[in-house]
Amino acid sequence: MTLNYIWIAFFLVAFVVALLQFAISGDAMIFKNIIDATFTSSKVAVMDIALPLTGVMTLWLGLMSIGEKAGAVRFLSRIVGPFFAKLFPEIPKNHPASGQLLMNFSANMLGLDNAATPIGLKAMQSLQELNPKKDVASNAQIMFLTLNTSGLTIIPVTILAQRAILGSSNPTDIFVPLLIATYCSTFAGLVFVAIRQRINLFNKTVLGWLGGITAIIAGILIYFSSLNQEQMEVFSRVFSNGLLLLIIMGFIAGGFYKKINVYDAFINGAKDGFTITIKIIPFLVGMLVGIAVFRASGAMGYVIEGLAWTFNTMGINSDFVAALPTAFMKPLSGSGAKAMMVETMINYGPDSFVGRLSCLFQGAADTTFYIIALYFGSVGIKRTRYAIGAGLFADLVGVIAAILVAYLFFY
Repeated sequence: MTLNYIWIAFFLVAFVVALLQFAISGDAMIFKNIIDATFTSSKVAVMDIALPLTGVMTLWLGLMSIGEKAGAVRFLSRIVGPFFAKLFPEIPKNHPASGQLLMNFSANMLGLDNAATPIGLKAMQSLQELNPKKDVASNAQIMFLTLNTSGLTIIPVTILAQRAILGSSNPTDIFVPLLIATYCSTFAGLVFVAIRQRINLFNKTVLGWLGGITAIIAGILIYFSSLNQEQMEVFSRVFSNGLLLLIIMGFIAGGFYKKINVYDAFINGAKDGFTITIKIIPFLVGMLVGIAVFRASGAMGYVIEGLAWTFNTMGINSDFVAALPTAFMKPLSGSGAKAMMVETMINYGPDSFVGRLSCLFQGAADTTFYIIALYFGSVGIKRTRYAIGAGLFADLVGVIAAILVAYLFFY
């Protein structure tokens, strides 16, 4: 599957739906709404995403340059080397990409988006250097993207804060169900890609690492379940930001110990920040405009209504359908999904079944199309192979898991 077909499909479906609505109602505003959406989304891609990303990219690529020259990234590579050698057999032993991947996954799990994105883009560049076919996604790049788009987040601070703002009596009650749902999503994505790439997940090294990660997540589940909203927010801020500061200071201290010119190393790495950001702008504009057109045409609404009718006809409890707009929007747009989540909690109440489920949908997956356009666009990948299918499969499993745990915990 290529981004080309996905992009064309967005526009074709939007055009057909708009024509049908005009034929039925005679309201020509639908066409204006679509055109307005194209201009608004293209502006958002540049002004709200690319430009702010430039500064963050410049900072973190500079810091990563220090870390690489100080040997910190290679040290991390040696730690996770045995595990990543099984999941990413294309990466040579002790290659810096392994350390970069570990840092990206860790930042994502802690909800440190500002750090995760530039580190992830740096990791994608390293994987591209190992890629023999520069316009075709490699196995390692697909595994990396799938684990990224599955959206494993241990500390969903933003969602908890939004629930508190909207007056939830217990904002943290979605923490355990959310962690279960997002873990299912990530595990499903890992298994999907492992099967396609014929990776043996029953290897003792893989089982040991996966078992250890599962045990850590279970421990966090138990600990966080004992905290209230305020305690959880304080711990999240202290732990996440403290870890980030520790990494920065560790890189600088390591550079000083190795007697390298830390400032020059930072400047040399930071120079790539602006270049990479400029390179990804066309990919961001293209994908966000396609998504905006699809949404503005009303196609999303018809999909939701069709599903509700289908489940009701089959006699299946369809109470969860009211929360599905968040689930459908999440792979397309993070801000759009957040807006859907907030709107759902406002309309149904933050402590309602639908309100809680919308929060689970928001945290159980990630913005698949945005991430693929961003990461593959940064290195010029045109043929994504099964990366989109793997990401959407992980999203689907996350949605199903969220529905099941919501009925188990809240219905």
